[in-house]
Amino acid sequence: MRIILVGYGVVGKGVTTILARRAMEKVSDYGFNPKIVAIADVDGAVINPRGLSPEKLEEIKKRGYPISADPDFGKKGISALEVIKTVEAEIVVEVTPVNIKNGEPAISHITEAFKTGKHVVTTNKGPLALAMPALTELAEYNNVYLRFSGTVGGGTPMLEFAKRCLAGDRILAIRGILNGTTNYILTEMSQNHVTFQDALANAQKLGYAEKEPSMDIDGFDTACKVVILANWIMNKKITLKDVDRTGIREVTLQQLQDAAKRNSTIKLIGSIEGDKAMVKPTEIPLTNPLCVSGVLNAITFSTEYAAEQTLIGRGAGGIETASAVLRDLLDIRRKLATKLLT
Repeated sequence: MRIILVGYGVVGKGVTTILARRAMEKVSDYGFNPKIVAIADVDGAVINPRGLSPEKLEEIKKRGYPISADPDFGKKGISALEVIKTVEAEIVVEVTPVNIKNGEPAISHITEAFKTGKHVVTTNKGPLALAMPALTELAEYNNVYLRFSGTVGGGTPMLEFAKRCLAGDRILAIRGILNGTTNYILTEMSQNHVTFQDALANAQKLGYAEKEPSMDIDGFDTACKVVILANWIMNKKITLKDVDRTGIREVTLQQLQDAAKRNSTIKLIGSIEGDKAMVKPTEIPLTNPLCVSGVLNAITFSTEYAAEQTLIGRGAGGIETASAVLRDLLDIRRKLATKLLT
């Protein structure tokens, strides 16, 4: 299986690390032989149609930016779109930074991959939040797969749990803490009695929050994940504009202290119930399974037969998200193998 990797930040490096370290194990366990034939980044690309060896991948990672300076396979100035168009491969792994204004350049990367008959694995929430129904239809039209486990839950298999483990049941509603940064901030405020600004500063110091934190604290990240869950799990054709969104900027220490007196706390909850998709700070009892601390994520699926099922785990991190990419690659490999047998 030949792979074009688009984006070489934290997640992209995590993908190359996992594939390099576990290549032989995956071959023996799953009949899965992944070969990264190209890595495209903003400065150019590294391309070897025969596949970049684990040693070469490690060498590229150690050298750092720009990757196109590689003496053996570097191609300065070539765009990711050109790489997708011209390099032969079965799968494009798209891990460029999230852009929720217009989804670019990821939307162009994904659509070009589809047009050239390539399957896509992405960790980029932007295109899915803005155009998931259209992208899903385009993938079907071109007879390719689109997978995105790393967009929700990172290394915790939230999408797979609902799709596979709850198959045959009917999911009536979804509620969850889907953003570790906001959960850390609210945990700090409630447990250590610090203000929102102090908790945010701590999160930034620890690397949980960006210098410009609006994607997290204004609820955009959670809203993107709500869109993906709604489309993939509950077959609701919605986009980001359909989510009623409120962030945590206005949550006060006093509100959390008042909630504590009622044996409750406040969490940023993303939910889908009926026709409503929503993100807002919500008071929940301390005994609720969703009441997790720190940077953990948690999601509860309310089902027709199995009542409520809750999944808890880490929602972010480069290597965790990269592990979700590996799951998606294996899923596509299984589906292609099944097609050959039928």
